[in-house]
Amino acid sequence: MSDPSTTPHPLRRLWEQSSSHRGTIYAAGACSVLNKLFDLAPPALIGVAVDIVVKQEESLLARMGVQDVFHQLLILAAVTVFVWAMESVFEYALKWYWRNLAQTLQHELRVEAYGHIQDLQMSYFHEQSTGALMAVLNDDVNQLERFLDNGANSLIQVLTTAIAITIAFFVLAPSVAWMAMLPIPFVLWGSFKFQSMLTSRYRDVRVKVSDLNSQLSNNLAGIATIKSFTTEGYERERVEALSQAYRMSNKEAIKLSSAFAPLIRIVIVVGFTTTLVYGGQLVIDQALAVGTYSVLVFLTQRLLWPLTRLGETFDLYQRAMASTERVLNLLHTPIDIKDGDAPLSPEALRGDVRFADVDFAYPSREAILQGFDLTLRAGQTVGVVGATGAGKTTLINLLMRFYEPQRGEISIDGHSIDGVRLEDLRQGVGLVSQSTFLIHGSVRDNIRYGNFEATDEQIRQAAIASEAHDFIMALPEGYDTVIGERGQTLSGGQRQRISIARVLLKDPNILILDEATSAVDNETEAALQRSIDRIARNRTTLIIAHRLSTVRQADRIIVLDEGAIVEDGSHDELVEAQGQYAHLWRIQTGRLHHAIGGT
Repeated sequence: MSDPSTTPHPLRRLWEQSSSHRGTIYAAGACSVLNKLFDLAPPALIGVAVDIVVKQEESLLARMGVQDVFHQLLILAAVTVFVWAMESVFEYALKWYWRNLAQTLQHELRVEAYGHIQDLQMSYFHEQSTGALMAVLNDDVNQLERFLDNGANSLIQVLTTAIAITIAFFVLAPSVAWMAMLPIPFVLWGSFKFQSMLTSRYRDVRVKVSDLNSQLSNNLAGIATIKSFTTEGYERERVEALSQAYRMSNKEAIKLSSAFAPLIRIVIVVGFTTTLVYGGQLVIDQALAVGTYSVLVFLTQRLLWPLTRLGETFDLYQRAMASTERVLNLLHTPIDIKDGDAPLSPEALRGDVRFADVDFAYPSREAILQGFDLTLRAGQTVGVVGATGAGKTTLINLLMRFYEPQRGEISIDGHSIDGVRLEDLRQGVGLVSQSTFLIHGSVRDNIRYGNFEATDEQIRQAAIASEAHDFIMALPEGYDTVIGERGQTLSGGQRQRISIARVLLKDPNILILDEATSAVDNETEAALQRSIDRIARNRTTLIIAHRLSTVRQADRIIVLDEGAIVEDGSHDELVEAQGQYAHLWRIQTGRLHHAIGGT
């Protein structure tokens, strides 16, 4: 997390971030200024009207050459129509500019932040919760939109009002001007004081809502577990506690922000009543014209009363700045996995893989691999077995460059993977994971995820090869059946077969199967095994498995124990060696025979 004392102000960071929209920002700001200037004109027009009615042939317009009073009123009416028309035009323009700018920046920040998240290393996701990231991408970005919709225009127009009316006062009645200006230093001091006090409170609000979103996201993802353990009451209490913390954090901020307007109003009324009384006395003493006095009274009201809304504007501003800080901090999170420069053409990829003297440890954990060596020949099928925590999945994480080794080199066809373009590397490797990710969409959409250019016939052939075609055709709408979020309407085996079909469309030279049959029944495993045998032909295949039957036909099987290869050979060789593999084989086949005998 960035240190607030050394990080530039969020507004400055946002200004730098939105450099491509400077023209729109300037145009929106100009419309805000012009709208407010035309909005301030009616009090002056009222003063001119009073001047015409009271002085008639000696009025300001008369001195400018228009002697007829009726003509003076007609001119005043025409100017009034023009002023109101221009105010309306610029009000439309400022809303169009600011709201479209808000939508554009919101869209770009969300997409850029999401794109940046996708490029971050896997270790980042182990440190961050999904709910917290969702809060940044959704709620924090929306806070910025709300400020740009209303708050930015309000701040500019308050500043425009202060400058324009201050100039008008010192031109029309310098002796009265200081009285109207008297509250402004106190208002500004109070505004900045409240702003500084609100900063930390809204930062805490954003943290609390992130915690709440994280818990909600986690609970919704694990709703089946919650129901199965009947812990609905417990989880409701946890959500209630986090929601209460968020409520109380907001309550502290609201308590402070709500006090702003009443306190400022007390200061403002002093300036208004002073102008009212003192200016009126000057008119009675004939030291000030009635028309000028009318303008001053109206302008004082137009200057001071809008300041009471500064509290709402600063509230929007502080919420937006707290959210902007979180979004920009995410955008500036460094990417540890650097992309390489060397291309790796999938067509030219043979599939020779080598781990050479590799050391690796996950953050804040003991080393898993130390001096690890492994070579996979092109077209070879290699099974990897071992106890949980032996380092099997770590091999996948390193080969896909989800993580970087602390020492050593991993190469494909003699090319170190840290110098190869990540897109080329991962395009050349197909991964079928134990936890299959399916998108919300049709079966066809999910299979086409492996190759968006694939035809319907290619999709069908991939489904046939993965033994998914028959169950797909039994679905209500066949390939067009929508399977729901994460494919929860399908069985584990059906999801895996769709995943295998997807990899077939990708057509990688290197195939990785990570526990692809661990959570299915024997019949489904047999079907998956047939699919695996087909797709493994002429590819370098790495099969991670707990079920030894999955790797029995592999060209080579290695046994990992605490990150080291303790056995290496074919199935028959390892069974004959009477080592760890043979022990695991006897356990698994013994359980199978026991199950058969008990039926």
